[in-house]
Amino acid sequence: MRYAIQWLRSLLFIVQMYFMMPVIGLAFAPWALFSRAGARSCCKAYSRWVFWTARWMVGMRCEVRGTPPAGDALIAAKHQSFLDILMIFTALPKAKFIVKKQIMYMPVIGQYAKLLGCVAVDRGKRGAAIEKMVREVKERHEESGQLIIYAQGTRVPPGVKVPYKVGTGILYTQLEQSCVPVAINVGVLWPKRGIYRKPGVAVVEFLEPIAPGLERDEFLAELESRVEAKSNVLMREAGFDADATG
Repeated sequence: MRYAIQWLRSLLFIVQMYFMMPVIGLAFAPWALFSRAGARSCCKAYSRWVFWTARWMVGMRCEVRGTPPAGDALIAAKHQSFLDILMIFTALPKAKFIVKKQIMYMPVIGQYAKLLGCVAVDRGKRGAAIEKMVREVKERHEESGQLIIYAQGTRVPPGVKVPYKVGTGILYTQLEQSCVPVAINVGVLWPKRGIYRKPGVAVVEFLEPIAPGLERDEFLAELESRVEAKSNVLMREAGFDADATG
């Protein structure tokens, strides 16, 4: 019975969350269409709505740990669900994402991704996609802010091992910026698929920056080691035994 009640609460939470997306998007549109600050404000307003409703509707509290960078930086994060997108973005002052190109065609999300200056990548083209990504990032590099890339390239459920993609390493070496790793546990509470949302504390944690200057493979090894180790700690806090799946 307890599971059934939480499942129903989760369903109601999801319905209202997606209902409010176009409502908030349209409310901010007159500002967002002419100002990147307006687009960021809209996305953060929507994120905070989701955090607030998640807390009282499904018992999920969202917590950011560590120190999000205020200046220019490459953010390399683990990705488990839609929630970590909202949490990482809201914690940063001027963030934009590397996204798969299909995102750009989605209602509301796609329009705001364009307004934020997100960089679209065609995953199917591999080498060409990486070249295009680096070129577009460099073209927009004069715009200060934080560039977020999901180092594994996709949402990865807790306990599943997926290698870290070379594109993150290429950006690190090309941009010659510090890279801030981000560990998470949100997939334990908010899964990649399904309706059920588990009560608990969803955490994203900004780790110590990796200074520029490492070789690409050395950087990727260091990034994966830091993010996976800390994510395992955070997932255990949320009740998931990461070691048992490995």
